[in-house]
Amino acid sequence: MRKKAVAIGLVGISLGYGLWRGWETGIERAWQGVFGSPDLGPVEFAALKRRTNPNDALICPRDICSQAQPDAEPPVFPISGDRLRGLVSDVALAEPGTTLVDRGPQQDRYLVRTRLMRFPDTVVVQVFDRGPDESTLALYSRSQIGRSDFGVNRRRIERWVARIGTLAARQQT
Repeated sequence: MRKKAVAIGLVGISLGYGLWRGWETGIERAWQGVFGSPDLGPVEFAALKRRTNPNDALICPRDICSQAQPDAEPPVFPISGDRLRGLVSDVALAEPGTTLVDRGPQQDRYLVRTRLMRFPDTVVVQVFDRGPDESTLALYSRSQIGRSDFGVNRRRIERWVARIGTLAARQQT
């Protein structure tokens, strides 16, 4: 009797997990069918114009994003641009639901999906050298679906910059 209960429990857990994974892939395909590719593409930070909908966030040095009003300015990190780009990748890919979509010569693009409804957000990151061992970055996170993101994009890129700052400080010591 006990073995039968364990077997039924395991089958139930497996079925539940299979249904959840099917939901995730199915809803992702549905969003793509209705709204198109979840990757919103690269950004030209010098010519960037912000959206009128409150579903994006921008952290960028004002001298680079002269056409857009950034939500915040990033710090200048005491590491080279190559090292900073590596830290950005480490921090971004440590976030659940985040994948690298494109690693270009100057920019990296990440696709971040929300946990429950699997809504896609595109985060574009570009690193700028400020000296021999100094660099900064620009991050633009925008939602593909919805009018408002309830501040999710802004909290995400602020969290990334804080974690990058912590890792950069550790590399100094």
